[in-house]
This record gives sequence, structure tokens and C-alpha cells, in this order.
Amino acid sequence: MSAISKIDLWQVLDSRGMPTVAARVSIGEKSANAIAPSGASTGAHEALFLRDNKESYAGNSVRESIANFTEDVLPQLIGIDANDFAELDEKLRHHDPSQTFSKYGGHIPVAITLAAWLASASTKNAEPFSVISEHLHSTPALPLPMVNIFSGGAHAGGAIDLQDILAVPVHANSIEEAMEWVWLVREATKSLLSKSGHDQSLVADEGGVTARLQSDEQALQFVTDAIAKAGLSGKVAIALDIAATQSFHGDHYQIHQAGDVKNLSSEQFVTRWSKWLDIYPIISVEDGAAEDDSDGWQQQSSLCDRIQIIGDDRYATQNDRLQNGIASKEANTILIKPNQAGTLHSALTALSTAKGANWGTVVSARSGDTEESWLVDLAVGSNAGQIKVGSTHRSERSAKWNRLLELSHFATAPYIGKAALAHIKNLNL
Repeated sequence: MSAISKIDLWQVLDSRGMPTVAARVSIGEKSANAIAPSGASTGAHEALFLRDNKESYAGNSVRESIANFTEDVLPQLIGIDANDFAELDEKLRHHDPSQTFSKYGGHIPVAITLAAWLASASTKNAEPFSVISEHLHSTPALPLPMVNIFSGGAHAGGAIDLQDILAVPVHANSIEEAMEWVWLVREATKSLLSKSGHDQSLVADEGGVTARLQSDEQALQFVTDAIAKAGLSGKVAIALDIAATQSFHGDHYQIHQAGDVKNLSSEQFVTRWSKWLDIYPIISVEDGAAEDDSDGWQQQSSLCDRIQIIGDDRYATQNDRLQNGIASKEANTILIKPNQAGTLHSALTALSTAKGANWGTVVSARSGDTEESWLVDLAVGSNAGQIKVGSTHRSERSAKWNRLLELSHFATAPYIGKAALAHIKNLNL
């Protein structure tokens, strides 16, 4: 048994310069580290990231929560088998049984459970993805990447309402080709922005380019034109992260267009973006309605046979919320973010439930991420099919892409490519 012999917790900084928690789990002489990521566009139903609200780091420190957890919980985790994800999850939830880890925060459990997984792999001299594969009885595969090209919303100071416009290299035959294609699209977007008089040097939280444009449609046209400029029309498609919760105000949505603010009902909001499907090469839409706007989610359910409808804030990597979504047939894909779930075991449970219902799964980074690459091993080992890391710029993003390229170079697993979208019946590729 790979029993945990020691756990260390300390404060570090994420890619946005915000304090977060790092964990080191030791199993005898072997050990591994993991750092908890954090989001800017966070949902109400995800595991909480609790900050100290004291003077340190203007209230953003996590040292106090680390100290409380270290005193109250940490001793109870020693001796648990690091490879028993379920037992570790159960013990952590015994000390904080709330759905969102409201007592100590979800940032500590997720860092510990990730580090336990990586330490367990180290004791076996195994690749981290192979340990995930063993747990899920899955066949490892290199995922289809979604790559951030243009950012707005909470990731870029509200430059546009849309949070992210991403490139999906659906017809690439390898990770190497896929990454080159999206690189070309990003460079072409920069070039087109520059020629239009915009500062193309601006970079958003996740490495995408950004500019203050007149409308979402203008940004969509820039990326569509960039795909054409790169000679990749029909080969690279577009995915949207609408992050609709950020635009929802009680009973209506607010959008900005040419300096004006417009209020839209749920039906009008969904109708607005669904019209884009006939104009731009969009194959995937994330959070096309707010997290608790059930009317909006039912409005978009009819599009599930045509495109990928992804729930992020709506499901928050919570298995019970996902099961409700499956039952109502309001979407066909879930975004998997371990820190939303609070533990690795909970994230894998949601992923397995989705795959069991023939839903798509997209393993995703956060806007406040780290230089670690375990996310790729999670996507590969679980055969998630798709991965969303951010853009090709910023080292916390390239660390993940480089791990994917490493696994491809050593022929560790086959590239799944466009087969990752097989759950969409009438997708036009």
C-alpha cells in the first residue's frame, strides 16, 4: 500500500499573481507537488476558493486557511493509501461535508488529492496518465485541443461580452499539426487586428489576444477572417465560451454593442448567438445560458444535435448537477475542472458519468493556473477526448501543450482528433 507518510502545505502564486495553495504528498522517500488553480469567472455551485480576508495580500492570502486545515484535518490523512482516491475523498468530506467545501475551501483538498495521485505514480515509476487509466479502465488517447485566440469578458476586462473565442483544429491529423494550425490562426488574428489599428500586443489572462471592439460579432469576424488568412478554412472551426452568467442580471441579460447596452430575455439571448451558427464556423458553445437560467438552457437544447453544447458554470463538475442536465437533455458536454469539484475523485466521477451517458468531456484549465502539466495527463489517461488550456502564449499554458507534444513524440497514445466530437449527431465538419 502506498500510504501517505507526510503532507506539506504552503502558499504560492498562480498565473495571475494571486495567492493559492501548494501541496506536497510524501509516500516514504517519494513525493510529488500540486498547486490549486483558481478561476476569474467562477460559478456559484463550484467548490469555494476561500481567502483569509486579512491584511496580507490585501485580503487574498490563504495562509490562515492552510494553518486551520493543517491543525484540524492534516493528521487524519496520514496513513491513507494515496492511490485510493475514493477513501481520500471520503476522509476530506468527513471534515468538510458541505457541497462546496465551505469550511476550509476546495483549494486545499484539490491540491492534496492531485499531489497524492502524482506521488502514487512516482512510487510505481509510472506516467501519471497511466494511473488515471487504471482507475477508470480507460484507453489513453491524446485529446483534440481547443485553443484560445481572442478573449473578452472576465478574462480581458470586458473588452467584448464573449469570454473566449477558440480555434478547434478538427481536421488535423496529429497534435503537432493541430498546434501549428492554431498558432497560425492566432498570428493571423494579431496581424488583422494590427492592420485595423488595434494594439495587437495586448494579452489576456489565458494568453489570447484582445482589443476593445464594437461588438462580439466584430471579434468573431476577426477570428473567422484569420482562419481564412491562414489558409485553414474548413479545417479549423470555432468554439465559444459565452460565460453567460457574467451577463445575467436577475431576470435578463445585458449585452454591449456599439456603445449601447441592450437588455435581452433568455429566449432573445440564445436566439442572438444561435444565429451566428449560420454565419461563422462555430461547432461548440460553452455556457450559452446563465448557470441557473433553466429557461435559457431549454432554449438551446434543440441545438444539441447540431453543435456541442457545453455546461461549465451550470454543472461546476458536480455529479448531481450533471445528472440533472443529462436527464433534461439540455446539453451534450461537460467541462471538467478538478478544482470545481474539490477533489480528484469527484472530478473523475463526473467525467465517468458524462461518458457513460455518451456526453462529451472537455478537461479544462483555469484563468489563474500554474506551471504544472498534470491536466494533460488527466485528459490523456481518462480519454476525455478534448482539452481546453488557453492560448499558445504564457508559460503556464505552454507547459500543458508541451506535455501533450511530449506524449505525442514518444507515441504514448493515439491522437483522437475529430472523433472526440462523435457524440454530436449532425455536426457539419
